[in-house]
Amino acid sequence: MLQLLKGLSVVPDEEVIAMYDGSHVPLEQMSDFYGKSSQGNTMKQFMDIFSLPEMTLLSCVNEYFLKNNIDYEPVHLYKDVKDSIRDVHIKGIMYRAIEADIEKYICYAEQTRAVLAKLADHGKKMFLITNSPSSFVDKGMRFIVGKDWRDLFDVVIVQADKPNFFNDKRRPFRKVNERGVLLWDKIHKLQKGQIYKQGNLYEFLKLTGWRGSKVLYFGDHIYSDLADLTLKHGWRTGAIIPELRSEIKIMNTEKYIQTMTWLQTLTGLLEHMQVHRDPDSQMILEEWKKERKEMREMNRNFFNAQFGSLFRTDENPTYFLRRLSRFADIYMASLSCLLNYEPDYTFYPRRTPLQHELPGWSDQLCTGTFRIPFLQETVQVK
Repeated sequence: MLQLLKGLSVVPDEEVIAMYDGSHVPLEQMSDFYGKSSQGNTMKQFMDIFSLPEMTLLSCVNEYFLKNNIDYEPVHLYKDVKDSIRDVHIKGIMYRAIEADIEKYICYAEQTRAVLAKLADHGKKMFLITNSPSSFVDKGMRFIVGKDWRDLFDVVIVQADKPNFFNDKRRPFRKVNERGVLLWDKIHKLQKGQIYKQGNLYEFLKLTGWRGSKVLYFGDHIYSDLADLTLKHGWRTGAIIPELRSEIKIMNTEKYIQTMTWLQTLTGLLEHMQVHRDPDSQMILEEWKKERKEMREMNRNFFNAQFGSLFRTDENPTYFLRRLSRFADIYMASLSCLLNYEPDYTFYPRRTPLQHELPGWSDQLCTGTFRIPFLQETVQVK
C-alpha cells in the first residue's frame, strides 16, 4: 500500500486507493525514464539528505493550513517550498549559516581522514566533484579532514552543477585562486592542489584519462550522482546511505530475528496448509492470516512507524532499493566502512536466488531452515 501523509497525519488506505484508482502506481508516473506520463506529470522523488527539510517544510505548512481552515492550492504550496529551498542554496544562505557555526552542523569524524589517507598512501588517484562553492568546501574539509586536505586529492572541482556536469559538453573548467577569484587561463591540465570550477565530465575524462570500470565514484544521490555515470560512462559507482547503519543494527536485534523467523514460518505454514478445506482447518488458517498481517505491521514499525524500512516493503524491495540496485555497484553507510578492507580487496556480488531456484516451503518446514543471517557488514554489493 502507498503510504501518504496529509500534513502530519497518515492518509487512510481507503482515501489513498480512491485518489490513485487502486494501489498500483504506474512506472511512468514515478519517473520520465519510463516515458511521458499519461497523467501529464510525474511524482517528485525525495532521494537525498537535502530532501528531509523540504519534506518537513511541506508537511508543516500543510498542517498549518489544515488546522486553521485555510484554503490553498497544493501546486502553489509545492512550488513555493521548492523555490525557497532552491533559493537557500543558490543565494548562499545555507552555506553562510553553516560556515558561521560549523561545529553545530558538521560532525567531525577522524575516520574520514583515515580512509582518504589510506587510499592515498596506496597510490589511489582521488578526485572531488561537488556542487558546493569553493569557500564552503575549503572550510568544511579543513574541519573534517585538516588544513592539508587538498594534498589528498589529485583533482578538486567545485560548483560542478551535477547532474549537468555529466552531460553538458559546453562548459570549460575555470581555475579558482586562493582568494576564490576566477581566473581566465585556458585549462590544459588538472593540477593537484588547485581548485577548479564548473567544467564537464567529457573534458575531465580527456584531461585525466580516468575511464571505465577502473573508476569508482561515490555519491549520496542515485540520480544526480550515479545514474549517468553508470548508464553512459561505465564507471563503477558507490552509494552512501547513512540509514543503512541503523537498519542493520535493528536487524541484528533478538526481537527482530525472532519476529522474522516466525513470520517466515507462518507464511510457509499458510502456503503448505491451505489445501485443507475442512471448517476447522479454515478457521485456523484465518487466524494465521490475521496473525501474519499483525506481524508484518510490527516488522515495518521496527524501522519507521509511518513508512517502514527504507529498503524493503514486506517481502519486496522498495522502489528506492530497486533504483539503488540499478545504479550503484556497491553501497554502504559511510565511506569509513572501507577502513575494514585492504585497498586491493575485491567485493564479489552474491548470487541472489531466483524464484524457481528457491526450495519449496514444504522442504524448509521439514528441514527447519528458517534462519535470519547475522548481519555484520555495512557494505553491500549488488
